[in-house]
Amino acid sequence: MKSWLISVAVLFVIAKTLLWIKGFILPVPVYVLAGAFLAIASNYDKGVKTLFRTEANQQPEAINQKASLIEEVNLLKSSQK
Repeated sequence: MKSWLISVAVLFVIAKTLLWIKGFILPVPVYVLAGAFLAIASNYDKGVKTLFRTEANQQPEAINQKASLIEEVNLLKSSQK
């Protein structure tokens, strides 16, 4: 009888807790902060310096793509000769 009462009480507490969690709604700023934290945590291995890197140190990708296209054209011309 004692174990039956304890198991019913435990199941009641679990059911009430699950219903409370189901009805619990967080405000939007908490979701925004959680998303920002997840973004920072997922990119942590890249380092903080990449966030503040200036664009002058980086070459635009269009130049890199154009250079690779010129190299491919030159390769095609040399292979056709």
